Amino acid sequence: MRSSALATVFVAALGLPLAATAPASAVAPVTYTHAQAAKEFRAHGVSWTSSGHCDNRDDSRCTSFTGIRRTTVSGVIALKRTSHCAVTVTAGTEKGHSRTGKYRHDNGYKVDLHVTNCLDTYIRKHFRSAGTRGDGAKLYKSANGNVYAYEKPKKGALHWDVTYYNGSA
Repeated sequence: MRSSALATVFVAALGLPLAATAPASAVAPVTYTHAQAAKEFRAHGVSWTSSGHCDNRDDSRCTSFTGIRRTTVSGVIALKRTSHCAVTVTAGTEKGHSRTGKYRHDNGYKVDLHVTNCLDTYIRKHFRSAGTRGDGAKLYKSANGNVYAYEKPKKGALHWDVTYYNGSA
């Protein structure tokens, strides 16, 4: 008899359940509140800035993390860790971004990152070129499938518009 089958028979003989589910309170949420995400970023040396010096999700001048996906936060932290660069988030889930498609800012999949020589060099050297987006942004794709768009908006500052599909860089 295989060890897994033997263990199942033993557990059943003891009258114990064969499987258990964690209580809902023990399951990690898919998204963070602003305070939760800010705490994670702060703990890992990721900074953020806001032109309005605020975090209100309903104000486009703010940088909000309300509803940001855990995998997006993990991806930003992984980028900081692997690149050894300063990473500053300049936009999160606040209104004012494109509302096209599933993988967008307000759904918690995207952040904008401040452009630095260190970050530019790391992204261009370690991620493969993936063409150009419809708005002219040059695209780079990480080995894990995340997309980094070098965005030059008509108004606002040059930045990396990053879509995180998973918690890797």
